[in-house]
Amino acid sequence: MLTRKQHELLLFIHDRLAESGVSPSFEEMKDALDLKSKSGVHRLIRALEERDFIRRLPNRARALEVLRMPERVIPAKAATAAPVAAAPAPALIVPKIPTPANDSVLEIPLHGRIAAGLPIEALEGQSSLSVPAALLGPGEHYALEVSGDSMIEAGILDGDYALIRRTETARDGEIVVALVDEAEATLKYFRREGQMIRLDPANHAYSPQRYQSGQVRVQGRLAGLLRRY
Repeated sequence: MLTRKQHELLLFIHDRLAESGVSPSFEEMKDALDLKSKSGVHRLIRALEERDFIRRLPNRARALEVLRMPERVIPAKAATAAPVAAAPAPALIVPKIPTPANDSVLEIPLHGRIAAGLPIEALEGQSSLSVPAALLGPGEHYALEVSGDSMIEAGILDGDYALIRRTETARDGEIVVALVDEAEATLKYFRREGQMIRLDPANHAYSPQRYQSGQVRVQGRLAGLLRRY
């Protein structure tokens, strides 16, 4: 048996597919169900998948397929008459209530740990992190958990979450995610020295790291930080 929210989401996806042939986005599903964040949508989608009501189509973005509909319709309010079994599922109409921008939350990928010390491997992961939208600007973002203390004088501590705007370019003095030799990643100040790239820590106990320009590839710039207490 589905919960009311699971049932509402299933109907919304079903109606959108019948209307346009395209699955609704997670943002549209969040607004339609009046949820505060897309993490709630992820949980509902996972629950519907586990119950074999929907499935995700591989290698296609925003691709969902409705496998079956529930045998009984759970009304939003007490119904005045029992539904006819053969009747099609009713369209879901939910008023959209805009959420203030400063209260909105976004889900961004969490790609493991990154060194704020000597370079270590940046692990790719399947997790996500809920982030206040006010901390992010335009563009695509992801998060990395900071490991080490080489950036403490920039206010970046071990265990912080670095919010990264994805980009392949950087200006001198910006804090970047630098991939070294296509194998190890580190969070450092980015500077050019002729044909060399210098990655500077923000801790006097550590020394700058110098590489040939071809050894370093910028993977993003620091956009913000989250910290747990």
